[in-house]
Amino acid sequence: MSTNTSALAARKVIYDTDPGVDDAMALYYALAHPGIDVVGITTTFGNVTVEQAATNGLYLTEIAGRKIPVTLGVKTPWLKAPGTPPDFIHGGDGLGNLPSRVATTSVLDPRPSAQFIVDMARAHPGEITLVAVGPLGNLATALKLEPKLPQLLQEVIIMGGTVAEPGNVSPVAEANIWNDPHSADFVFTAGWKLTMVGLDVTHQLIVPLALFKKVADHHKHVATDTLHHAVSFYADFYSGIYPHVAKIHGCFGHDVLAFVALTNPELFEIQTGRIRVATEGPANGQTMMRRKDIFYPQPGWGDEVPDTHACLQLKADEALQLIESTLMSNWL
Repeated sequence: MSTNTSALAARKVIYDTDPGVDDAMALYYALAHPGIDVVGITTTFGNVTVEQAATNGLYLTEIAGRKIPVTLGVKTPWLKAPGTPPDFIHGGDGLGNLPSRVATTSVLDPRPSAQFIVDMARAHPGEITLVAVGPLGNLATALKLEPKLPQLLQEVIIMGGTVAEPGNVSPVAEANIWNDPHSADFVFTAGWKLTMVGLDVTHQLIVPLALFKKVADHHKHVATDTLHHAVSFYADFYSGIYPHVAKIHGCFGHDVLAFVALTNPELFEIQTGRIRVATEGPANGQTMMRRKDIFYPQPGWGDEVPDTHACLQLKADEALQLIESTLMSNWL
């Protein structure tokens, strides 16, 4: 299995996240992969409150033996009324209702998440990739603080949205974008190198719970035990609503695929076009992609809107092999 970045210097990554079970899965893939250097974790509301997200970010990194700055980010959407975290999907604590937690001592970096993103981008111009797997308020706020941010970051990879696959919170909307559609539209039109890893591909990857038991049995470590417990809760939810997932007893590989897109882009079929986000009405949160070069009379689709790279197809078997081999490697 090729890992393109492993032969090169590890890519510096800021991980913008709302952990969340699949966020934890993605974090441990990133920590295990030799081609990724997680230089900061910025947290947001979404799967849990932002306070719980930050608590989980600190906990997951410390039990894995890593010291990584973790920051507290936006608490609510930019303009939309806030909702309630989906505890029936991720558990009230975001990690499948862990029965206990080991004692930890890590504390938050005092900077707000948006300021941390700006500070790091200025300190390492052109070197940092930002991988965002929750609502996009931290990125939108950082853009307001530093309009040149698209030139300072190397790349932005978003887990969110959908082009052709039905949505998971409405017939047309994916949860991360739906949670803060105004921030999302601001981010999609900002002008950076942007890749969208949406439901079009994440619904093509079912990760079996058995994989996480195998990883936990191999490492015999509190971090992989924690991940196995969290994914068990998550897999029960997905298996309860999707019969084809129940046959495998697993879950969709949502957030981890954002990092797979970073390390192994050759596993994806990518199409380029202009993406806008619906911010009102029944289509709230829909990611609409202009894929044909024809004239549209409605404004907002012209040359002023930058292109987004949207992942539409996935070599799922190869992606699953990569995730397993990475998590089974000697990273703890």
